[in-house]
Amino acid sequence: MKKNRKIIIFVSCIFLVLITILFTLMNNAVKKADSLAVITPNLTCVSDGEYIGEYSITPVHVKVNVTVINHEIASIEILEHDNGLGSPAESIINNIVNTQSLEIDAISGATVSSKCILKAVENAID
Repeated sequence: MKKNRKIIIFVSCIFLVLITILFTLMNNAVKKADSLAVITPNLTCVSDGEYIGEYSITPVHVKVNVTVINHEIASIEILEHDNGLGSPAESIINNIVNTQSLEIDAISGATVSSKCILKAVENAID
């Protein structure tokens, strides 16, 4: 009986350590995303064409293909989006195309993915 109790306590401690590490990693990712500056490049200097951009904040990685026509962002295709639960952030591409700006609010609940998408678009057309 005492052996089973020791095993349960040991497993519980390991579980708590893993949860603490995961929480710390996610907290650091959110802090990095919150402090990330995203600036809309001057589109008048961008020639027509397709541009690839990437950005990562562990554990999120985004790769996009941005199409520019007549100095406007015509479309954005997400080529890769490795994320935890940030899939809802992908709707931000509609906001970018509609406003022609990267200086927009992140999608609530998907801050890290939103910021990675915005920065990947910036990297593509900068």
